[in-house]
Amino acid sequence: MSEMKEMIVKVVEKIFKDKVDKEKVDLIEQGKWSEDVWQVLLDNEMLGVAVSEKQGGAGGDLDDLLNLYRLVGKYAVPIPFVETTFANLLLENAGLDITAGKATYAIEEQPSLTVENGTVSGTIENVAWARYVDVLVAVAKGSSGLEIVQVSLKDAVIAPNTNLASEPRDQVTLINVPVQKQSKITNEQFDYSISLDAAARAALMAGAIEKAYLLTVQFTKEREQFGRQIHRFQLVQQHLANLAGEAVITSSAIDNMIAAILGNRLENEVGYTRIRVEEAAKTVAAIAHQVHAAIGVTHEHSLHHYTRRLWSWRDEGTGEAYWSQQMANRLMEVNEDDLWSYLTSFSRSLSVR
Repeated sequence: MSEMKEMIVKVVEKIFKDKVDKEKVDLIEQGKWSEDVWQVLLDNEMLGVAVSEKQGGAGGDLDDLLNLYRLVGKYAVPIPFVETTFANLLLENAGLDITAGKATYAIEEQPSLTVENGTVSGTIENVAWARYVDVLVAVAKGSSGLEIVQVSLKDAVIAPNTNLASEPRDQVTLINVPVQKQSKITNEQFDYSISLDAAARAALMAGAIEKAYLLTVQFTKEREQFGRQIHRFQLVQQHLANLAGEAVITSSAIDNMIAAILGNRLENEVGYTRIRVEEAAKTVAAIAHQVHAAIGVTHEHSLHHYTRRLWSWRDEGTGEAYWSQQMANRLMEVNEDDLWSYLTSFSRSLSVR
């Protein structure tokens, strides 16, 4: 990470430390969101970190953006930051102008929307933050292939819903809604978008895994049993060691994934990272709650903010089942004499241009 990137991450983490406490995260369960945090990020021009200078952004890259997604997961920030910035990433990658307002996006393995004669129709389930934002950027099926489209959600029928963490995951129905922007994309560009979506969700989970680990360490230093802090007990130390291992593995996997994306090597790294992060999420959530015992599931404690998000995010987007199938299909196509070189080569790339 460059000096500039380190500065960006430090600034955003300071904002989240100062502005996002347990009460702020709890707002989402009351059907509210942190508009003040959003405004601070807007005032500091953090929403345009990965937007090109031509589009009025800072000209950063996916390294910047994915590391900010880690922080959103680490602090469970209840704002549509990931959705808005990723929607703009999709627009810019498709050669379209970004949107100025709040946005969300939908990338489905089998697109539910159809675009015809300048209008979009269809129903998408579990659209993040739909009721709170202005536009939807999605992949739709056109007469000659796939397209990136932007539509106003003022013209949509939105049925509110939430995931296990109480985050907005709404049903969006579009009936001949006018297209604001559209651009054809290739199958390679679609695959690239699928991979970036998986990378974004993996980064979110990595942040939540780190926070669950930190909360558990803090709890074991504060909680006493039989006259001493529980982190001094050998069994608890073993749990902490396992948590630390999963947190470090996850962090390293995300770093490797980002490097692969920047090097245009998406064929395997994103899939393997998503699979490994989901595995870590299961282990970390189980151990953290075991160490915290009953207090970890109470509303008064913060742990559930992160474990519920881990459980929810695992089920969103293209997850372990999808990527396991992709990896298996690729391995089956490799000649057995070339298997070792396939597994160890760094030369493969996915062209998106």
